[in-house]
Amino acid sequence: MHKNCGSQGQRHKTRLRINAKAFFMLKPEQKIYPMEEKSPDDKSISRQVIEMITVANEYCLFLEKAGQYSRQDILRYFQKVAPLLYLKGALLPAVPVNDPGVMERYVTEEQWETVFKALREQFKEIDVYYTLDHNNDSVESSLADNMADIYQDMKDFVMLYQKNTAPARQNAVEQLRDLFRWHWGPTLLSAMGRIHQVLHKEVIDPDLLDEDHGWLID
Repeated sequence: MHKNCGSQGQRHKTRLRINAKAFFMLKPEQKIYPMEEKSPDDKSISRQVIEMITVANEYCLFLEKAGQYSRQDILRYFQKVAPLLYLKGALLPAVPVNDPGVMERYVTEEQWETVFKALREQFKEIDVYYTLDHNNDSVESSLADNMADIYQDMKDFVMLYQKNTAPARQNAVEQLRDLFRWHWGPTLLSAMGRIHQVLHKEVIDPDLLDEDHGWLID
């Protein structure tokens, strides 16, 4: 189809296939079809973006079925996928946005509530935990709330990217990159810390834990 792309274009397409192996394991209705390459300089279809959307989509699919898994399954899954999400988010390239008006959010309050309630039902007594803010005051947090918030940012990203136009891709990537810096990035780190504490509490020095709240003391 791209007769003028030559071997360089073929190598690029091959590289994308290799780096997104999970893409081909999805059902047809779950697949993401990036738009055909128009320019080798189009950062919205770079390897970093394809890898990000692959992991983000997998995270969304898992959380949408959270009620079918045990608490331990969910914790172990997040322990493994969270570092990948953070790494891929940190590697996202800056993408120029030509039409900011294309930006959309898709996850409704009802959809967020469905994911949140399914997680909270599984987490029960381990859901609420406490962290310290910049003033060293304790702040109540919720593991289910944090994971549902991350879900919302990932799902909005995936849905907008699937619109399959250059402006949609640009907005999807740049929005996720911006949210990584101040929203889902810090939220993910907070949830990772809580899950690490829950999974490995038996080997953590008890002097570092508060008996009432169970949060790690800085």
